[in-house]
Amino acid sequence: MTIVHSIATNMKAIKIEDKKAVVVADAILTNDPRPDEVLVKIVAVALNPTDWKHLEYGIPTRPTVGCDFAGVVEKVGPEVTRFKKGERVFGLAHGSNEGRPDNAAFQEYVYTKEAVMAHIPDHLSFEEAATFPVGILTVGQGMYQEMPVPWPDSPLKEKVPMLIYGGSSATGALAIQFAKLSGYEVLTTAGKSNFDYVKSLGADAVFDSRSPTVGEEIRAYTNDKLYCVFDTIGEHGSPEASAKALASKAPEGRELYYGTILVKDIKNFIERNSKFEARPDDVVFSVSLAYTAQGEAFHIRDAKFPARLEDYVFAKKWMSFAGDLIAQGKVKPHRAEVREGGFDSIPSGLEDMKNGKVSGVKLVYRLAEP
Repeated sequence: MTIVHSIATNMKAIKIEDKKAVVVADAILTNDPRPDEVLVKIVAVALNPTDWKHLEYGIPTRPTVGCDFAGVVEKVGPEVTRFKKGERVFGLAHGSNEGRPDNAAFQEYVYTKEAVMAHIPDHLSFEEAATFPVGILTVGQGMYQEMPVPWPDSPLKEKVPMLIYGGSSATGALAIQFAKLSGYEVLTTAGKSNFDYVKSLGADAVFDSRSPTVGEEIRAYTNDKLYCVFDTIGEHGSPEASAKALASKAPEGRELYYGTILVKDIKNFIERNSKFEARPDDVVFSVSLAYTAQGEAFHIRDAKFPARLEDYVFAKKWMSFAGDLIAQGKVKPHRAEVREGGFDSIPSGLEDMKNGKVSGVKLVYRLAEP
């Protein structure tokens, strides 16, 4: 009997019950890992906006929720080369996946692709490591795959400004650090209560995200020479403010870039040909979704996402590279608010996020001992 079958019963999971609720329920894992997958025993998990937003979609297969996890390797597929049993790891699971409903982060064991995992260095706890996966992958896709941002091992020789919109978000906090390592003068937005935090991450200048003229203020600060924006919010006025912050025109021989994590028209996301709505003619638009790093086809509501092998190949290289920077202490985890109660408390955390009660921290829950 394999370890997978031995843990197939009595496994807790957080599942979508309907459009209004998640419940603590049972999940079943009945197969060995696929060739390029790793089976991980979950120790700690972190919450993301995508977790509660999937409740609104009315997914009929009662999928398990959750993307961010940290845990211990239990078993590896025959094609896995970077991980072995007993190692501490963090990684991404495809939460709320209608096509694979019994496989996500908010359960006791999860299968995930080797490409979307990294080792946890000795100086970090499981709780700290659980804050990384979605943010690390999104930063990699958005800044280094979709835009011509130089990798931190080959930084810019001359500083130019880059705007990280939403610097106190989990993804924004990581984006600031990576942009700094890549040699940029890092500008960001945040609520005033989080100014000191984003400055501690390396931001050179911070602007009040609640100011109705924040875009114009940033353009004035950069003397109309901001050519690159990574928007880690993607809503609530951030695209419009970013459009106003970007330079009024690109200099000869260069382009303007706007990368985001959300898009209103999901079909445009799939086609990767969307235009930046407020600047339709002169901005290279990109949008990133960490799920595509798995390299598998999936669907959300009625939108079908084809498998993107290039995202999988990029993720495998990126997670190894980013994991090394984390191990060296050059990239720090986002601030975590570790809550008690394990599985039973996760639903209330999702509700708090939905109601806007969480700011500048990532909610983390310990689910088991290693």
